[in-house]
Amino acid sequence: MTTAQKNTDSIRQARVLLVDDHPIVRQGLAELIEQESDMSICGQSQSAAEALQAVEDLQPDISIVDVSLQGISGIELIKDIKAQYPCLPVLVLSMHDETLYAERVLRAGARGYVMKEEATEKVMTAIREVLAGRLYLSERMSSRLLSKFVDGAPEVGGSPIERLTDRELQVFELIGQGLGTRKIAETLHLSIKTIESHREHIKTKLKLTDSTELVRHAVQWVQSE
Repeated sequence: MTTAQKNTDSIRQARVLLVDDHPIVRQGLAELIEQESDMSICGQSQSAAEALQAVEDLQPDISIVDVSLQGISGIELIKDIKAQYPCLPVLVLSMHDETLYAERVLRAGARGYVMKEEATEKVMTAIREVLAGRLYLSERMSSRLLSKFVDGAPEVGGSPIERLTDRELQVFELIGQGLGTRKIAETLHLSIKTIESHREHIKTKLKLTDSTELVRHAVQWVQSE
């Protein structure tokens, strides 16, 4: 065995679990991570159910989760992970705007948020920061949350969608994907009455007049993401 091999073997590689419903994204990220000497991929999942089983079976050191998943959302998955495996750090890697999701995922229990458009170096830095027990956010998002904390008041002029709860946002996104009330209820394992209540709250918060306008608004929002 060469000295280089010994040095490589002596490094304790962090075990990374990838959770994303796009195979191409998972493959690309896995290839990047495998090039790093201090981390390796221990598993990949495309849904929340698969991810929870993988955490139990593989015991990763960190889970990298997307916000949008099949069925249960990434935010709900984070809550489940923190409830069942409180010591497992979660980093969110997503295409969605950090201004809408970063604070939500932190409240859910994630330790960081990084957008997929960021350079590879920043993604790797985010992983290492979270593994080290620190929080990771972009400078812009860190400044925004700090200002919000110091001011002690909600931001003025933000998107009305930011006023939606996590569940309402999830329902809104599913409406935009073309799902009807019954299908959304089945997907989220909730009653039709509960989904109808969420729809009414969404319309009120977004100042929409009827269901047709709600659907149109949701579709436009999903397509813009």
